[in-house]
Order: sequence, then structure tokens, then C-alpha cells
Amino acid sequence: MADQLICQCRKRLSKAFEVEADLRIPLDRAPVTVLFGPSGSGKTTLLRMLAGLERPDAGSIVFRETAWFDGARALDLPPQQRRAGFLFQDYALFPHLTVAENVSYAAPRETAGKLLDAFGLAELAGSKPRAISGGQQQRVALARALAAAPALLLLDEPLSALDAATRSRTRHELRRMLLASGVPSIVVTHDRMEAVALGDWMAVMVDGRIRQSGPVQEVFGRPADLQVAESVGVENVLSAEIVGRESGLLLLRVSGPAGEARIQCVDSGETGPVFACIRAEDVAITREMHQVSSARNRLAGRVRSVIGEGALARVDLDCGFPLVALVTAQSAGELGLREGERVSAVVKATAVHLAAHTGA
Repeated sequence: MADQLICQCRKRLSKAFEVEADLRIPLDRAPVTVLFGPSGSGKTTLLRMLAGLERPDAGSIVFRETAWFDGARALDLPPQQRRAGFLFQDYALFPHLTVAENVSYAAPRETAGKLLDAFGLAELAGSKPRAISGGQQQRVALARALAAAPALLLLDEPLSALDAATRSRTRHELRRMLLASGVPSIVVTHDRMEAVALGDWMAVMVDGRIRQSGPVQEVFGRPADLQVAESVGVENVLSAEIVGRESGLLLLRVSGPAGEARIQCVDSGETGPVFACIRAEDVAITREMHQVSSARNRLAGRVRSVIGEGALARVDLDCGFPLVALVTAQSAGELGLREGERVSAVVKATAVHLAAHTGA
């Protein structure tokens, strides 16, 4: 497929750490790709290799059938020939230049003027970077990156320099600007909310390797293994054993310190020991101790703690094994959830996703 980015690179950063990434992005289906993972996983190094700012030790990078790097042929295009715009964490604006001068640095004045209008910066054209807000600086940096008409836009933690309130407001505005630019983008982040708000496609990087990639909701909803599940924040990752198959469903045995339970999920062909992954928001809590719904899984439990999180409440349950539910604060109040109370946890079979037990 011609409209894709393929990066198969290796670079050793120290005796203990090496980036060995196999990244494939279908650009026609992924206007914005999120490169997601914990700090120190190699995301920025991979981004810099794509930009041509760091040279891989081996491998290849191909963008829309044009080789940017090929270790076997000693080919390494410089950044300007790759036409990859790079937005740094601190925006790297020229402090002695005005907003208009920053944007026009790599573009004709007419083009810069159109970008200033498009990004709502015309009124700030004569201001210096130190005189405008963090969110405005971000827009200037993005406009400057687009001024050079890049083929690919690379953004390294673009919201990290903003305070929490501004960051929350800016997420959707940043996505709008990226889509409006028409340039495929790769955004590095370790923030789950940013990943969901910004991305169409997602690649999860752990310990220098791409562990899973695909549409954002698919990666969050169906993590491929334990490390991906932990990285994307699945609250319930339960070690389980398949003990039966019937009518398109799997029967799992989940064991914990205080006992075990049987739960069902959709049969997707797994065998052997697995991890059952359940997002906390997919766990409902009821006082009804008997089956009164179509949900396949009803687990008797006891409330261990209830912690308010704004409009939500995190409820830690003991169902023979630890289980976390995330419900509205209003529901927690109406149910009278308190430590020691007996309740039922209800989980639909379709909400239980299996991940490979790589240690098995």
C-alpha cells in the first residue's frame, strides 16, 4: 500500500536500553496517529529518527514509497529533504522575533498571513512570544511548522508545557487544527485523555518496542497483552484460565486471595492461560443479588473502599479477587455504598477482553 509510513529501525541508547521499533501507519486511515507509552519508553527517540534528527543504527524508514533511511544502502535523507515538520515540547519559538516573523521564517509573507488568520493569530502578529499565553505559543509553533508545507508533522508532547486547565481546553482545538491542516500527524503523549481526544490511530510503545497498533478505541478496548493493558490504564487485569467453551462463549476461572469465580466472555479463539481485561467503567454495581438482567457475569462481592473522583466514584470490591468499578457519585450515593457492604458486580460478556499471557 503506497499511502503509508513504515519504520523498522533499531538504535541503542545505552547498554541497557535499545529502541527497536516496527511502526506501520496507514496514512489514508490515520490523519492523526498517537505514539503512546510511559515516559522513557523511546517515543521521542523514534520521533527524532523519523524527522532525521537522529540516525538509526540499522533498519529503514519509508514514507509513501520514498525511502528516508536505509541502513543497508547507507541512505539517510537530511531533515529538509524529508519535509517533516517537528513541533518540540517547549515550542522553540525565536524569542527575539514577533509572532508574524516566527511564522514567516520558513514561508512567504502571503502564506504566513493566511496561517496567522487560520490560527487566530492575526491580532498577535506584532507580539513577542514572551508576551502571549502558552496556548497561543502552541498555535504559533504549529503555524510555523506548517508554513514550510511539510509532508508529515511530528509533535513531541505538544500539550506538556501547558497548565492542566489550559491543556484540557486545548486538546480538541489542537485536533481541529491538525485535521484542518490536511497533513498527516504523529503526536507523542503519555496521557490517556490526550490519546483519546487527539488520535485516530494509536501505537503503544513499551521498553523501546511497538507492542500494539490500531484504531484508538480498539487498542484501548482490546489490549494485546499485559504490558499494553497496564500502559493504557485498564484497571482490572485478571489472571484467568479457560475452563470451557459453549455457544460462542468462553468460561473463565479467575482466582484470587479469597477465592475464585467463573466469568464468561466472547470466544475469540484463545487457548491456555490468559489475562481477562475489564475496564472499571464496564463494571456495574447493584444491590440485587440474583440475576435480573441479560448480563452474563454477576459476581457477589464486598465493598472495600469508595473514593470520590469529582463526578465519579472509584469503588474497590472484593469478589474473591480485587475488582475496581467506576460509577457516578450519584449512583454511589443512591446505592449507599460503604466499606463492608455486600453488593453484586455486573459485567457483560462483551466487556471482558482477553490478552495474551506472555509469561505462560
